[in-house]
Amino acid sequence: MFQHLLGHPFRLAIGTVKLVCASHLIFTHAIELSACEGYSMLPTFAANGEWLLFDKTARRGRRVAVGDIVSYKLPFDPHNLGVKRVLGMPGDYVSLAAPGDPGDGHVLQVPKGHCWVVGDNITLSRDSRMFGPLPLALIEGKAVASVLPWKNRRWIDNGLRPLKEPLTLPPQLQ
Repeated sequence: MFQHLLGHPFRLAIGTVKLVCASHLIFTHAIELSACEGYSMLPTFAANGEWLLFDKTARRGRRVAVGDIVSYKLPFDPHNLGVKRVLGMPGDYVSLAAPGDPGDGHVLQVPKGHCWVVGDNITLSRDSRMFGPLPLALIEGKAVASVLPWKNRRWIDNGLRPLKEPLTLPPQLQ
């Protein structure tokens, strides 16, 4: 097979151009491979770095829901990316305090065109609690798989499941 291609340099050149164009389209508009390093997403991802596959068709918040893990341009450093879990979409109310921290009880309604992102290791995470609601336009993709290290490869799903029974508020909150 290869001798057939090597015998026809023009055919080899056309095949190479097709491969380069297809790769460019796929990695520009469909998928992205990116490292997730640091402690903010422990225990979901290892601190020493896991390589994640991101669906870039979810850019700008398309098909992103609460519970999804997204990559986004850092609002304070747009040349770098962050990886966090979405905890609130436009119109949702989110607590400004960390879980277990009584805080001051303040909640915020996520504004239109924004989402609220938080790391799974909330005590070591720089997230929306520091920089506020994240504009959906900064979202670069949604995590769909962890691919490296190879022994830890797995699909990443939202992880949230619907309630079987509706929640009831305690009498003092009704």
